[in-house]
Amino acid sequence: MESVVFFENFKREDVLSNLLSAFQKEMQSVDQIIRNKIVSDVTNVPDISNHIFISGGKRLRPLLTLASARLTEYAGKSHITLAASVELMHTATLLHDDVVDESDMRRGRQTARMGWGNAASVLVGDYLLGQAFRLMVSTGSIPALKVLSDAAAIIAEGEVLQLSIMNNLDTTEDAYMRVVDSKTAALFSAATEVGALIGDQDHSVAAALASYGRNLGIAFQLVDDVLDYGHSSDIGKNAGDDFREGKITLPIILAYRRGDESEREFWRRTIEARDQKEDDFEKACNLLTKYKTLEDTRDRAAHYGSIAKDALVTFRETETRQQMLDVINFCISRAY
Repeated sequence: MESVVFFENFKREDVLSNLLSAFQKEMQSVDQIIRNKIVSDVTNVPDISNHIFISGGKRLRPLLTLASARLTEYAGKSHITLAASVELMHTATLLHDDVVDESDMRRGRQTARMGWGNAASVLVGDYLLGQAFRLMVSTGSIPALKVLSDAAAIIAEGEVLQLSIMNNLDTTEDAYMRVVDSKTAALFSAATEVGALIGDQDHSVAAALASYGRNLGIAFQLVDDVLDYGHSSDIGKNAGDDFREGKITLPIILAYRRGDESEREFWRRTIEARDQKEDDFEKACNLLTKYKTLEDTRDRAAHYGSIAKDALVTFRETETRQQMLDVINFCISRAY
């Protein structure tokens, strides 16, 4: 089957810059709230927080909160507070992930755990999560608080579930997709849903935006799985990190199922036993190419992208709606 080409006449490099430009004033306010929330007399708190925030990132999740609020014609200011809360939650998960995954680099820089240790990284992640909840409460929106607190619990469950399948080649595609749904899609879904809830929109409106976020998040993660087996230095981590960490992702699951016995033995040695040689990553990439698992993973991502697109059908055609559709295109075809 041919790999899906998602939407014609799409300029990938323009999407995030256009989105940031459209929400420039709001994002400046989001950044200011975050800066205010990472101030502390305890030196490691601002040091570690600034380290990870300065390293950049797409700021996609808070942008989606702002876009969802604008799509539903919300006229207040609480969406800015919730967008900051979403970004703080996301940053907390990054600090925790780097400890769990024993990662040395993120976005081309040394991870916080390498500079300050695992314990400090985890605890500062907890601090940021606490600050995120303070922001949620300050909006006075119980529905938004419920959605984001539920997401925090689901993300933690996803982290534990990922630990249980780590290095386990018997993991099924269904089990892996449950991890993706919990670890990644839950926060995307919450980020978009609260944009509707803050304006007291009907349940159907909030549900549509939650569906958009969830399916976009799944697509985003599946493409991330593909990018780990590329050669870009701009994907937010070193290419090959997933392989070196023995992380089970969809391309590996598919290649293991489709390979012969000698190839399965290669995966057992490199992924389960973590016994890796210098040229093993190149061989892994060759096997993924041989069995078209990277193409198939992108096709699955495009499927979820199509569901996200359909979730926006009920909204009238506006510039914001088009920008949210463009984000789907970006997530499917991105190279970083």
